[in-house]
Amino acid sequence: MNPLAIFRSRGWYKFSRNKLSVFGLVLVIGFVSLAILASVITPFPEHAGPFVDFANATKPPSAVYWFGTDVVGRDILTRVVFGYRVSLELAVIVLVIAVPLGVVPGLIAGYFGGWWETVIMRLTDVFLSVPPLVLALAIMGFLKPTLTNAMIAISAMWWPWYTRLLYNLTRQLKNEGYVTAAEVVGAPHWHVLLREILPNCVPSLLTKMTLDMSFVILLAAGLGFLGLGVQPPTPELGSMVAEGANYLPSLWWLPVFSGFAILIAVLGFNLLGDGLRDLLDVDL
Repeated sequence: MNPLAIFRSRGWYKFSRNKLSVFGLVLVIGFVSLAILASVITPFPEHAGPFVDFANATKPPSAVYWFGTDVVGRDILTRVVFGYRVSLELAVIVLVIAVPLGVVPGLIAGYFGGWWETVIMRLTDVFLSVPPLVLALAIMGFLKPTLTNAMIAISAMWWPWYTRLLYNLTRQLKNEGYVTAAEVVGAPHWHVLLREILPNCVPSLLTKMTLDMSFVILLAAGLGFLGLGVQPPTPELGSMVAEGANYLPSLWWLPVFSGFAILIAVLGFNLLGDGLRDLLDVDL
C-alpha cells in the first residue's frame, strides 16, 4: 500500500478518531525522539557514564535535578533518557534479528507443507512451550550480562512467534487466486513466496512488530531488574528500578521515575499497535 494512500484511507480516519491510538503515537514519537537526541537535550549527559558527585548525592527532585539524583550524585532524568536509548536500541536490534529468523521458516512451512511443516512447526512448538522470560534467563545464565548477549537471549526466544504468524498467514494466502495464477504461469517458488505472499503479510507483521516493541522493552527491563541485562554504569531502566528499590521509601524518586519511564514506553507502543491493527485491518 502506498504510504500516502494510508493517510487518505478510511482506516487512517478511524485511527485518527481513536484518541488512545493518537495518544500512543505521540508517546512513541516522544520516546524515540528522546532516545535519539539524548546527548543533546539532557542537562548532564556526562552522568550517563562512570560519573560520581557525592556532594549532590541523593538530592530529591528540584529545579536543578527534575528527577533527583542517585546515591552517587548522577542526575536521574539524564539516566532515564539515556536508558530510553538503550531500550530502543535493544528492541530494534532484537526485532531485526528475530523477524527474518521467524518469517523465512514460517513461509516455507506454510507454503510447502509436508515434512517441512512437521519439522519447522514442531521445533517452533518446543520453543513456544517455554515461557519467554524463563528461556531468556536460561540463556543469560550461560552468557556474560552485556547488551549484546541480552539481544542474543531475547532474539533466541522471539522468532517462534513470527514463525507461527507467517505459517498461519501463508496457509490462508497460498490458495488465493493471485497465488494460483502465478503458479499456473510458471513463476518459481521464491517469486510466489516473496512477491505474492509476503507483501500481503506485511500489515500483520507491522502490527505485531509494534506490539512486540513494548514486550521486548519490558522483558529487557525484567532481565535488568534481575541483574542479567545491561550492567552499570550504562543506564538501563530495569537495573535502575532494582537499584532504587533498595532505598525505598526514603529515596522514592530512584525507582519511581525509572519505573514510570518503562510504563510510558510500553503503553505508547501498545496503544499504537492497537491503532495500527485498525488502520491496516489485520487480525492477530
